[in-house]
Amino acid sequence: MSGPLRGVRVLDLTSTFSGPYCTLMLADLGADVVKIEAPGGDIARQLGAATVPGMAAVFLNMNRGKRSVVLDLTTQRGRADLARLLPTADVLVHNMRPGAARRLQVSYEDCARHHPGLVYCAIPGFSGDSPHADRPAYDDVIQGASGLAAMQSVNQDEPGYVVTPVADKLAGLTAAVGVLAALRHRDATGEGQRVEVPMFDTTFAFGLLEQLDGWTFEPPVGPPVYPRTAATNRRPYRTRDGHLCVMIYTERQWRRFLDRAGRGSVLAEPRFDSVGRRIANADALYGIVGEIMLTRTTDEWLVVLDEIDVPCAPLARYEDLLRDDDLLERGVVSLVEHPTVGTLRSIAAPLRFSATPAVAYRPAPTLGEHQAQILGTP
Repeated sequence: MSGPLRGVRVLDLTSTFSGPYCTLMLADLGADVVKIEAPGGDIARQLGAATVPGMAAVFLNMNRGKRSVVLDLTTQRGRADLARLLPTADVLVHNMRPGAARRLQVSYEDCARHHPGLVYCAIPGFSGDSPHADRPAYDDVIQGASGLAAMQSVNQDEPGYVVTPVADKLAGLTAAVGVLAALRHRDATGEGQRVEVPMFDTTFAFGLLEQLDGWTFEPPVGPPVYPRTAATNRRPYRTRDGHLCVMIYTERQWRRFLDRAGRGSVLAEPRFDSVGRRIANADALYGIVGEIMLTRTTDEWLVVLDEIDVPCAPLARYEDLLRDDDLLERGVVSLVEHPTVGTLRSIAAPLRFSATPAVAYRPAPTLGEHQAQILGTP
C-alpha cells in the first residue's frame, strides 16, 4: 500500500452509500480499510448491474481498495472478534443509528474502553442530540428533510431529488475530512475522540451556504434563495446544433460577450448595470443569453468564447466521457481486472500527490475474502 495514509488502519462498519463513500476516500489515500460485514454482506452488493451475484456495480465502485471480513455483531463471538481488532485500528467508521450502535455494543463508549486513542466516526441520518436521532434515513429522506428537494422546484414544476445521492456523498466526504482532522489531533496529543457527521446537518449547511441569501440578515431582507443559481433559464444553452454550457460572470466577460453578439446596450439597462442587479435579475439576463446562443453552432461558439476568454464547455454525457481519449490516456478512466468479476471500468481517485501518490487499483473484495488473513480464522 502507498499514499499519505499508509500505515493507518480503518475498521469500516458501514453499508450502502454514506459510510462506504467516506471509507473509499480513506482507502484511496492509502489507508488499510477492513470492511466488517454482517452475514449476507452489505446491501450494496445487490445494487445496480451485476454479472456475478453479490458483486454489483455500486458495491464494486464504492468498495475498491478495501478488505472484507464477516462478523455477526449480534453474537458474543462477533463482538469478541471486533474487540480483538479494535486495538489494531486507528479509526472506526459506522453509519448506524445511535440506538443500533448501542445495541451492538459499538457505541463510542464501548469502543473507547478497548482503545482510548481510537478516532471514532459516526455518520447517522440525524444528530444524536436531535429528537429524530433514531429515525431511519436514506439519501432521499435527507434531501427532502434538509430543504434540498424543495429547492429543486424553484426552476421546475415539482420538487425533485438530485439524481446522484448527494446527501450520502456529502456526509461521507465531510466525515473523511473529520477523520483526517481527528487523526491530526491524535498525532499531536495521543488523544482519540468521537466525530459525528449527521447527514441532515451536513446537507442543510451545504445547501444554505449561498441559498441563505436574504435570510443571512435579521430581519430578513429577501427570501432564502440565491437568484442566480435558482434562475429558470440557468441551464445548458441550446445552440443551432446542440447544447453548450456557458458561465459569463465578470464585468469584462459580460462586455466582451454582449459586444461580440451586437447586444452591448443590454448592460446599460438599469436591471443589468451592476453585478448585484445582474444577480437579482439573472433569469431575465440568462433568457437573453439563450436567445443569442441560438444564432451559432456549438463549434462556432466554442471558437468565439475561447477568443474572449469566457468559460464554456460542450454538454457532455457519461457515455462520451467514458470513451474520451484524454481521460483514458491520463488514467482517469481505465479498464482493470477483477479476479472474480472479470474486466471492469474504473474511475481513478481525483487527488494527486507529488510525494505520496495514492494507491494503485485494488479490487473490491468478495464477502469475507480476508477473514483468515485478518482474523486468523476461516
